[in-house]
Amino acid sequence: QVHLVESGGGLVQPGGTLSLSCNASGDTFNIDVMGWYRQAPGKEREMVATVTNGGMKNYAQSVKGRFAVSRDTAKSAVYLQMNDLKPEDTAVYSCYAHSVVLSWGAQFPYDYWGQGTQVTVSS
Repeated sequence: QVHLVESGGGLVQPGGTLSLSCNASGDTFNIDVMGWYRQAPGKEREMVATVTNGGMKNYAQSVKGRFAVSRDTAKSAVYLQMNDLKPEDTAVYSCYAHSVVLSWGAQFPYDYWGQGTQVTVSS
């Protein structure tokens, strides 16, 4: 089991910046990917940004060039720097972790999400 706790978020004006942090605890040694998802009211949850243990990053097209994801594997933490925020970025942002457990020659993948933190972009 992996437990994820986010911090950061809040209310910001359009064009502003916010930073999110997430710390993982529990069976963190099996984590191979961490990142962020978001869900706006009335919409499905979508991937925002992910980063692998090897440092490979993936971004949603809508946030490329504005958001930056980073990892601290030693601390089992992931961060999201959000710049030039837009009203359409308003959502609940949840930390994400993917882990793979090896057992009897088979791989068992698990996905974990934090409880989420509200980000509101409004003037």
